[in-house]
Amino acid sequence: VPVIVEVLALIMLGVVAGALASALGIGGGIIFVPAFVSIFGFSQLEAQGTSLAIIVGTSIVATVGHARKGRIDWKIALFVGIGSITGALLGSRTAFFLDEDVLRRIFAAMLLLLAIRMAWQAWSVRPSAATDGSGDDTAAHEA
Repeated sequence: VPVIVEVLALIMLGVVAGALASALGIGGGIIFVPAFVSIFGFSQLEAQGTSLAIIVGTSIVATVGHARKGRIDWKIALFVGIGSITGALLGSRTAFFLDEDVLRRIFAAMLLLLAIRMAWQAWSVRPSAATDGSGDDTAAHEA
């Protein structure tokens, strides 16, 4: 594959992942890791490490945009952020000890479980979501 084609493909991957991450709040790793492994031939660990490096910039830009709209709970972000730093240290060390095939399977299983859970929540009928809070769903039908 010519270098220019690969560079353009990587830039397009970045545009798609950045847009989805910012618009939907998904981690770029959900897009980057499978694409790097499946399309670009990265090893699982190389894909994960590269994804994490990329997400730094994506996260900063998306955070600024959401902060301008007042959509961030900074107290929660601080506490979860502190925990996630510890988790990242533990997780990266753990990843180095796992076989890459095992790591890839764990990653795929996690994506599958999250996708099933989110789909279930998105398509579940929730009568309480259609009410005005009083338990009477007539307000939802009148709107």
